Amino acid sequence: AKEGTDHFWVQRVTAAALLLLGTWFVLAIPGALEGGRESLLAWVAAPWNSILLILLSVSLAWHSSLGVQVVIEDYVHGPFIKVVSLVLSKFAHVLVVVATVFAVLKIAFGGVA
Repeated sequence: AKEGTDHFWVQRVTAAALLLLGTWFVLAIPGALEGGRESLLAWVAAPWNSILLILLSVSLAWHSSLGVQVVIEDYVHGPFIKVVSLVLSKFAHVLVVVATVFAVLKIAFGGVA
């Protein structure tokens, strides 16, 4: 009980976060791309940019996971395939977040040559 309300609010909060973080990203990325690869790596390595990129990726994956969950729950009717779909969806979203955070941290801490 009350799980739907939490789901609703988390989806709205992540949407608001994505609005702010997405606006920052769209406005900031053209300048980061101007100087080529080295400029982009330096931009990602900057502390605030790294933090905001990680927040963007986590918010995006969380919001996406919630949306995909609703679609699966509403349109997948077989109980077995529904559970398998939900589990695979969660694993896929976690994998994307882990890969993204790893990449940003690797760049931020100088692991990219």
